[in-house]
Amino acid sequence: MLKQLNIEQIDQLQSYIEERRVVMNPALIGRVSAILEDVRMHGDEAVLRYTKQFDGMELNKLRVSSEELNAQADLCTPEFRRSMQQAKENILFYHQAQISKGYRLEKEMGIYLGQRVLPLDSVGIYVPGGSAQYPSSVLMNALPARLAGVKRIVMLTPPSKEGSIHPNIALAAKLVGIDEVYKVGGAQGIAALAYGTQSIAKVDKIVGPGNVYVACAKKLVFGDVDIDMIAGPSEILVIGDEGANPKWIAADLLSQAEHDPQASAVLLAVSQNMVDAVKQELQKQTRCLPRQKIIHESLENYGLALVCESLQQCVDISNQIAPEHLELMVDKPEELLPLVRHAGSVFLGYATCESVGDYFGGTNHVLPTGGTARFFNPLGVDSFVKKSSYLHYSIEALQAYGDSIITLAEAEQLQAHANAVKARCKT
Repeated sequence: MLKQLNIEQIDQLQSYIEERRVVMNPALIGRVSAILEDVRMHGDEAVLRYTKQFDGMELNKLRVSSEELNAQADLCTPEFRRSMQQAKENILFYHQAQISKGYRLEKEMGIYLGQRVLPLDSVGIYVPGGSAQYPSSVLMNALPARLAGVKRIVMLTPPSKEGSIHPNIALAAKLVGIDEVYKVGGAQGIAALAYGTQSIAKVDKIVGPGNVYVACAKKLVFGDVDIDMIAGPSEILVIGDEGANPKWIAADLLSQAEHDPQASAVLLAVSQNMVDAVKQELQKQTRCLPRQKIIHESLENYGLALVCESLQQCVDISNQIAPEHLELMVDKPEELLPLVRHAGSVFLGYATCESVGDYFGGTNHVLPTGGTARFFNPLGVDSFVKKSSYLHYSIEALQAYGDSIITLAEAEQLQAHANAVKARCKT
């Protein structure tokens, strides 16, 4: 189930990861572009038409009423409600440290300058529906936006077969204070958020996971609005030393393999015995899991193991891959952490499985995939703010430095720029 490479096959390991990236082929782009343009031109009528076509639901209104939201949320179990509340508190605890207030710097002669940190006015959160429902993603997307100060947060989720929204999603919306919820999915939902319709006012940024049509739509509307990222299939990379439990490693690899046939699970170990033991555990544990077909496809296509000469080499290889989730299942993870340069989120020690971060620990689970952790960040409070600079020069300061400014402007042959200074510096 887990293909093993040797150290000379590093390039092959990299190619396995890269071929999983979301590819926007011309046919897909054409179909999604047509939907976006249709919604942009025809608003609610197009959204309702696509909802009937793709979701099999003939709706007469898109917005979820407060009565329906409350009724669906009331269907949740007390255990689920309590767990979600605990997760909310942990997520707030972690993200509060990310809040930035900006700064002001002062110099001589009345010169001061600085930066303001301002919340976005509005954000749209896309939440998958149907068989895939992720209430934890509602918390991960909405709570940082709340902390940033975003006043209008809109949630879109496809209608269920019964024509409503999933109870768990309804409860999540209530926990984060979202009351503007619409039963819309797919590329048509992204179009509604980006361009606005009669029922849905446009937003400034769109966040949240979705299928390939949603991902393509987000990419195409970027520039008209901001987006979080183009997320690809999930991935995990585990670095295990000889003290790691093979049963735990296998369980963690499977936790990502069950997501999607395109999901990647990679083990970097320092002994062949560990790899062999993990392979045995993978076979044993898979037999007990409901998503066996998906797991088999994922591990057959993108399940990889590699025996390294040292933990240092393991980290070096991991940095090349830049995984979404990196587990340091080693005795002294704090010693390895400073060596990690590229990873979406790092999980330290034997006990910290990636599932803790997905649901409960407080760190965000919206993470860069496909090697983009080299330059993208996890979702956070900074994802929902914009920064604006300001500058003040007194007349005294302008006269003191005016010649330098004029010299630079005239060097670029922009005489009007120079004249703006000269006009103020005449004696």
